[in-house]
Formats: sequence, C-alpha cells, structure tokens
Amino acid sequence: MLGLNKKVGAVMLGAGLLLAGGFAQAADNYPSKPVHILVPYAAGGAVDVLARTLGQALAKAWGQQPVIDNRPGAGGIVASQALTQAAPDGYTLILVASGHPLNQFIYPSVPYDTFKDFTAISEVASSPLAIVVAKDSPYKTLGDLLAAARKEPDKLSYGMSGNGTSAHLAGELLKYMSGTKIVAIPYKGGAPALTAVIAGEIPLSINPLAEAIGQLEGGGPVRALAVTTAERSKALPDVPTVAESGVPGYDVSVWWGMLGPAKMPPEIVAKLETDLKAALQDPNVLATLGKIGAAPVGSSAKDFDAYMHAETTKWEPVLKAADIRAQ
Repeated sequence: MLGLNKKVGAVMLGAGLLLAGGFAQAADNYPSKPVHILVPYAAGGAVDVLARTLGQALAKAWGQQPVIDNRPGAGGIVASQALTQAAPDGYTLILVASGHPLNQFIYPSVPYDTFKDFTAISEVASSPLAIVVAKDSPYKTLGDLLAAARKEPDKLSYGMSGNGTSAHLAGELLKYMSGTKIVAIPYKGGAPALTAVIAGEIPLSINPLAEAIGQLEGGGPVRALAVTTAERSKALPDVPTVAESGVPGYDVSVWWGMLGPAKMPPEIVAKLETDLKAALQDPNVLATLGKIGAAPVGSSAKDFDAYMHAETTKWEPVLKAADIRAQ
C-alpha cells in the first residue's frame, strides 16, 4: 500500500509539474491571437477612450491589436456578466470603472459574485473629482459652503450626473463625513450639471475632472473649491483637497481597472500586470491621461483586489444611509 501511495504521489506531482509547465508556456506565447477588451460604456466616453489608447500601446508589445468591444448597459452589469461567461484564458478582459464593486449595493441583484467570478489584474489609472461653483459664487472655499449647509440644512443643492454615479457617491460621502444636508439633483450627465451651475440654477456641482477641466482652465466660467482625492491634482495644483478643507480622511476618486474571468492562470495574470504597467508609460497613454486630469497607477493584482474590497467596505454604509438605488 505504501508503494502504491508513492506511485500515486509521483503521478500527481508529475501532473502538477506538467500543468505548471503548460501555464508557463501559455504565458510565454500570450497573446497568440487578438485579446478582446470589453468596455461597459458607449464609445467616446472616458472608459472607451482609455481602453482604446491602452490597446494601441499593448499592441506594440503583443504584436496583436486588441479588439475593443463596447457592451453598455445597467451601470456595467451587462459587460461584466458577459465576461463571467468567457474562458479564463486571458483572451477576454474588461476595463471597469469605480462603480463595478458597488453595483451589488445599488441594483436589486447582479447576475454574478462581485469578487468570486472575476480575477483582479490591475488598477490602471485614477482621477479626482472637483467640487465646482460659478465664478462669481459667494462661496470662496469649501469651508464657506459647508458652514452655509450646516446653518440651513437642505437649502443648498448639488448637481451630479445621475443616481449612483461617482459624482453622486462623492457628494453623499461629503454629506456623511461632514454632517451636512445638501440636496442631490440628478442630471443626464456631468455637462448639463455644469451648465446649471453656470446659469445659476444650482449653487454647485460635483464632476469628474475630465468633465470639468475645460471649464476650469484659463479663467473659465466656474471655479473649483476642492478636489476629492487625498492629494492635490497635478492638473489643478492650487486647488485644495476636501480633506485639507475641513473633512479629514475624505478621499474619493474615479478609477479604472482591468479584470478577467475567475480562475485565470497566475502566469497570464502576471504577464498582464507587467504589460499594463509598461503600457501606462507610453507617451500617448500619458498624454491622454493628462488631458482628463488622470494619473497612471499600474498596481499589482493583489493590491487591486484589496483596493476593491476596501472600496466596498467604505461605500456600503454610505449607500445605505443615502438609500441610493438604481433608477
């Protein structure tokens, strides 16, 4: 019996070594055909532009042009579900935005497990949002605005690009952490919210920097009171953070990251990590990120997975307190 156990153990060890060798060889040859990158939003938006720009940089290393596949719908759920049905061989990936781990709290149900059905690969980039007022607004600082909100709860309102968007979440976290009551006004996009601020219809809006930076530069019609990230933005170095402005610990960003289906070979994941990190240093990618006020990240798979878990922990109580639901 002991001899039989030894033989079985040897066979299993050999099979394991063959399997590991197969994964390593697959990584060496990867990709041998075009990689499909799902984009959960329509063509022309920030996620689509980033995916296509990254795709051009990755094509130089891969010798294969990635196929960008737009699958908009249900806040990214349509594309995410499609990914879970793909083979875990690295030939179908998705570029998600910061709402991906939070859809489980916003929608009545999602057709997948937010973590078990995906493989984290890398957070590729992030960008702050800006809290914006009209150029002639009486609020010169975020502190001024929050003081007015405390004095007269629910009198002030802020515009944002729809229920459950990053701008909405940033506004609700600001209220949650500052103990203020400011009414959220949803618009059909960030641009209409900015237009409403300029027209004097609402006192402020919260916008991803990509939406607002064109109106902020060169003495535009609006001013930024604060940016939402823990550190100041290189695109707006003179604008303080929310944390600097009286809400310690506040930190919100719009981020984008690459995922694959569950159970991807670790060697393929490691190669994708390396290739994405290199692509993020491509001059064209850096220029595109700079135009939208974003910065490259290029995190490891482990760090990206931990970050998404931390995001769910941070946002779950905020979403429940604000009763944010998909419309």
